Amino acid sequence: MTALLLLPLLLPCALPALARRALGRLSPAVALWTVTGCAVLLAGCSLAALAVFLLIGLLRLPPFAALGELVHPLHTASAVLVVPAAVASAGALAGSGWTLVRSALRQGRAYRSARAQAARRPPAGDLCVVDSPRPDAYALPGRPHRVVVTTAMLRSLDGPEREALLAHERAHNAGGHHIALAAAELVAHCHPALRGVRATIRLAAERAADEAAAASVGDRRLTARAIARAALAGQAARSVRPGFAPGAATGPVPQRVEALLAAPRPPRPRAGGAVALLLAACTVLSCVASATATAEVHHRVEVAQGEESP
Repeated sequence: MTALLLLPLLLPCALPALARRALGRLSPAVALWTVTGCAVLLAGCSLAALAVFLLIGLLRLPPFAALGELVHPLHTASAVLVVPAAVASAGALAGSGWTLVRSALRQGRAYRSARAQAARRPPAGDLCVVDSPRPDAYALPGRPHRVVVTTAMLRSLDGPEREALLAHERAHNAGGHHIALAAAELVAHCHPALRGVRATIRLAAERAADEAAAASVGDRRLTARAIARAALAGQAARSVRPGFAPGAATGPVPQRVEALLAAPRPPRPRAGGAVALLLAACTVLSCVASATATAEVHHRVEVAQGEESP
């Protein structure tokens, strides 16, 4: 049982490397949602494993054993292993919860500020132009979605480049990329290894929007030039947008520009299928391990309560 509970805590360590491989071998949109889904499931399984470790440790204490109506000893590993694991799990869960709440409050304030700023300007369709000396442009989720762009950013680009920039931001809103970015922020607080996945998910979201914008305007070089100029213009600007509101000038821009200027690579179904299979295998193994261990602990608790036979 202890070995099974360790698997959900160890398997997330493999995700950062697999995520980078997925982005190199799958289309950006497919890689975005594949990696995001795996990260969320792995994060959930790791939290479940920590919770089970904590529960086992608590039930070894007489007050909690009485609260759980245990009439027989709970058969688990030695207290030498269980108690330190429970203490470490309690600390990890408390730390994750604290940093998650802080991040949620910070992101919530930024989101309300961005929505309030957009509401002060009359929108033209989904476009909201903000009078500001700081060049910035981003996709703002909500009801309705908005594409927010400052006057300074518009002055930094010519007409075709503006069209490509707006197509990029609209692709973010149409693709629901803010959901993946919010999930990336969430899982980063659930397991230390998943912090490295956050950058890959952000890059995948930007690459997916880059490709959609290039297809919309019909010119990959124009899209690359627009993104590069927007990034140069906005590199010194301080945006008020939340982290889950994607913008064209964020992420590793040189890598994105290089991908747009390169000729589109033919699909590699074998390579893409292999990395997708590895991602699925890690996720399924983690889910099965956490579910099996949780069921085993539940059975042992019921035995200790006298409800089932050993």
